[in-house]
Amino acid sequence: MVAASSRRLQDVAREVFGWERLRPEQVMAMEAVMERRDALVVMPTGAGKSAVYQVPGVLLSGPTVVVSPLIALQRDQVQGLLRREGTDAAAVNSTQSGNENAAVWDRISEGDVDFLFLAPEQLAKDEVVEQLAAAKPALFVVDEAQCVSSWGHDFRPEYLRLGQVLDRIGRPPVLALTASAAAPVRADIIAHLGMRDVHEVVTGFDRPNIHLEVIPFRDAAVKKRAVVERAAAEPKPGLVYAATRREAEKYADELGQLGLDVAAYHAGLPAQERGDVHDRFLAGSLDVVVATSAFGMGIDKPDVRFVLHASVPGSLDAYYQEIGRAGRDGEPSRAILAYRPQDLGLQRFFAAGRPDPDTVTQVARTLADHDGPVRPSELRDETNLTASRLTAVVNLLEQVDAVRTTGDGDVEPAPGIDAARAAQQAVELGDAHQQLERSRVDMMRGYAETTGCRRRFLLGYFGQVRSDSEGCGSCDQCEAAELSRAGAELGPAVLAGTGGLIPAPSAPAPSEDEHPFHPGTRVRHQHWGEGSVMSEEEERLTVLFETVGYRTLSLEVVRQQGLLDVC
Repeated sequence: MVAASSRRLQDVAREVFGWERLRPEQVMAMEAVMERRDALVVMPTGAGKSAVYQVPGVLLSGPTVVVSPLIALQRDQVQGLLRREGTDAAAVNSTQSGNENAAVWDRISEGDVDFLFLAPEQLAKDEVVEQLAAAKPALFVVDEAQCVSSWGHDFRPEYLRLGQVLDRIGRPPVLALTASAAAPVRADIIAHLGMRDVHEVVTGFDRPNIHLEVIPFRDAAVKKRAVVERAAAEPKPGLVYAATRREAEKYADELGQLGLDVAAYHAGLPAQERGDVHDRFLAGSLDVVVATSAFGMGIDKPDVRFVLHASVPGSLDAYYQEIGRAGRDGEPSRAILAYRPQDLGLQRFFAAGRPDPDTVTQVARTLADHDGPVRPSELRDETNLTASRLTAVVNLLEQVDAVRTTGDGDVEPAPGIDAARAAQQAVELGDAHQQLERSRVDMMRGYAETTGCRRRFLLGYFGQVRSDSEGCGSCDQCEAAELSRAGAELGPAVLAGTGGLIPAPSAPAPSEDEHPFHPGTRVRHQHWGEGSVMSEEEERLTVLFETVGYRTLSLEVVRQQGLLDVC
């Protein structure tokens, strides 16, 4: 049975898409889809995640619905599918007129659309959910599924409502796709989407063709000058990520003054201008795009030679996602982080946005005052909250079982709800999410300041252990260590005059002494509860605790004081 399914998938891949061979992990995920099982697929950028739904989508009876976060990405995916003989694809989004979107729904009702692309915001509309339910989707795909678990300053609460949408449309099989998902992110995705009997396909996170480098700075002005000089000197094309819209525009202006074809990209630009930047970059007419994190999801450009972060990202999840846009062709590329410790303050600010207790209490009491279900629009009017803020609060209340979403999309209080108690539990849950976010910022600092192999640190964060003990040979720390061993003089991490600091030599390899706390081991801490050992480096353990997030512990202290017990 499995062999026959695999042959059908291989035939479609070759005859419809022109792919002579599918990777084993792609076939594993596709077979789960064909068996109508929920599946979570984690594959590096460029590994062919889209194929996992495209090939089965040709064989399934009924439309494949793809939730995709960016309209430009939807457009690229639709155009790619339309070029394949025998497949039809369409999108419903805010850039199309009402008549255009209505025409798409007419085609869906007639069975003429194989793949339908939607932004999560579309699924907040009752009429869209109703039309989707009538279409009886064969497969529900959540692309860029890490957004489901994003609790940063720019997260989209509509992603957290997808589980309710799935219930309302008859709960078709779910396929969640992402390029970066550490253990807590994968657990969040499964929980928030309500996935059942999940088949997980998690491939290796290592991208050995991407050289990893961190350039430390003390002075902000010196750092900014160095970023411009480095971006100008690197092989093109490349991406520069900035923390704010203003910084993106300033870096783009300075690079333009050096004669480069460059453009800024951020969410504050008109949609048409963002689409133009996207198209020019894909077409190869731009040397550099300077962007906020709004740019890059699903970018199908294989020859990006460098990704330079002008400011430290908020987590290694985000960092890995963004540097993965380099070197998709397998050729050497560089991931460069301009690191100034003070910049972590901005990320801590973003991660510290705890839910306001008064607002949560207001929503809980407003719901408790109703005898039955309440329309979200009515609830917004009564609370004077924006749609996004209200959605975020309702999400928290729903997770503590204080409210539920009905099949019609209304919000209904749980029987006998104690508004004050529900609000307290929701705030505590929100605090726990923010604590995890802050621990992710700390892990980002650990990566930037490690004196060991950066690749080992990065992969350890995702729970992948490197088998070699000599280092990767393709990060600045390993190269510095090799030069030191060879007796060569260590040079500065950047061109002379840019103000970069000289990296310290790598620390000795971890002790070979036996201990039970190897990566993957479940452990218990007397105060922090249960967790999983993610990595061991330089006599330090990184443990992901369920209650407080990531913590880095001295292996010597753990042994001496008996801080951890193996579960």
